[in-house]
Amino acid sequence: MAGPAFRAAAVRVRTPATSANLGPGFDAFGLSLGLYDDVVVRVADSGLHVDIAGEGAGTLPRDEEHLLVRALRTAFDLLGGQPRGLEVVCANRIPHGRGLGSSSAAICAGIVAARAVTIGGDARLDDPALLELAAEIEGHPDNVAACLLGGFTLAWTDGGAARAIRMEPAHSVVPVVFVPGRPVLTETARGLLPRTVPHVDASANAGRAALLVEALTRRPELLLPATEDRIHQDYRAPAMPDSVALVNRLRADGVPAVISGAGPTVLALAEDGTADKVARLAGEGWAANRLALDMAGTSVLPLGS
Repeated sequence: MAGPAFRAAAVRVRTPATSANLGPGFDAFGLSLGLYDDVVVRVADSGLHVDIAGEGAGTLPRDEEHLLVRALRTAFDLLGGQPRGLEVVCANRIPHGRGLGSSSAAICAGIVAARAVTIGGDARLDDPALLELAAEIEGHPDNVAACLLGGFTLAWTDGGAARAIRMEPAHSVVPVVFVPGRPVLTETARGLLPRTVPHVDASANAGRAALLVEALTRRPELLLPATEDRIHQDYRAPAMPDSVALVNRLRADGVPAVISGAGPTVLALAEDGTADKVARLAGEGWAANRLALDMAGTSVLPLGS
């Protein structure tokens, strides 16, 4: 395959925050949320320049170690070759280390931007290949599927390749996220999970996950029982006791609440008429935000919009 040609103009990519698992759908379900990172990428004559504003501005690397740059490089390799230089500008709004898919947002931004600045990139790297690449970089497909596709997603692997379907969540559902001040590393949260779980718990989760598809798409009144989990949240409690306590307190009040991804953010699936009241339930120490459902997923936008 001949080496690629690149567009002279910069491209802007917007990626949404995501919440994975949603209770029983461990490593399978994802929900796209209306909180966004924006990235502008331009092919330059030489070198690498990375500028970061917002979340992570004081801690993220500004070199080849940046996750977004690594995703760009990996995608360019598949697209046929690397550009001579790159300029990358990041405006980050998704909190890092909080279970809202910040790493998936960076990965998806990188691979979509690489495709967008490559002439003929859509033919060289189609949408199924994008998902496979994003999941390969991330290590699992749940967050990247929701980030790329938007809406409510179910992801799985088939023969080692990532696959996903997108569903339309009920428009009456309003996500409310409760973000604590301190992060929890995904590796820490995963390290607390047991190698096996009781058959009765696995069976219960399978039933609740099936119910969640119906509840989140058509019958939100079933979200409380549909979001019950037995195989990961309680095991992770030692790393995020306040988060698990908040989930239990909200659920006792009838609010469908779960740990968002690997935590420690708590996600509540409220209704339009009650979302503002739900947002006030956490108390001090939490940044509560009412968000929209994102239906677009990762998007290439005009620079001036």
